[in-house]
Amino acid sequence: MSSETRKLINNGLWTNNPALVQILGLCPLLAVSNNAINALGLGVATLFVLLLSNVLVAATRQWVRPEIRIPVFVLLIASAVTVAETVIQAFAYPLYQSLGIYLALIVTNCAIIARAEAYAVKNPVPLAAIDGLFMGFGFLWVLLLLGMMREVLAQGTLFAGADRLFGEGIDLTITVLHTQNGIILTALPAGAFIGYGLLIAAKNAIDHHLGQRKLRHANPYTKTPAAIEQEQVTSL
Repeated sequence: MSSETRKLINNGLWTNNPALVQILGLCPLLAVSNNAINALGLGVATLFVLLLSNVLVAATRQWVRPEIRIPVFVLLIASAVTVAETVIQAFAYPLYQSLGIYLALIVTNCAIIARAEAYAVKNPVPLAAIDGLFMGFGFLWVLLLLGMMREVLAQGTLFAGADRLFGEGIDLTITVLHTQNGIILTALPAGAFIGYGLLIAAKNAIDHHLGQRKLRHANPYTKTPAAIEQEQVTSL
């Protein structure tokens, strides 16, 4: 695996995550994450659109004049969204109804056009595809985690209504909390903002902890005698 590929994976999943760092695509992220299945459905659709639009932009970049690149990018993204919307409508119609207008609004997701403008138009198809794939995964895991968190706190379940995504008769419901009245606030828009803020705070806390640990390891004066002795033994 090349260093560029590792960098793209790390950027998409954590360092430059479109949801937690770039703070892009908030409208569907907050509106559809009231349960895990809706979040998973929209996350997979967004991943598909990011991947396909990045590939299309990279494949056609040599024929697109710079002054008209943004309208062309929007047309390519709209084409990818149309494909995703048609497939979901054909094979998961209840999910299509549940996602409503937010499925079509993927066209306006800033994270997608940002990747087309910042990376896909400047790089070959394979690298653009890897960037789109892992940026999509980065958006997907944040959306799914927020959806799971809100569903557990509001309803006490996980993956309720899986038949909307996987077909009639499939029930993946997991009862996490035995409660009749959950925290209703978490199912409301205000709860979405609170949960999203907690995720950003958790990521910043983890980054701070990792940074401090890296500094401690880099500074020999902060190491314990046992650690210094262990390093000397290892170097021999």
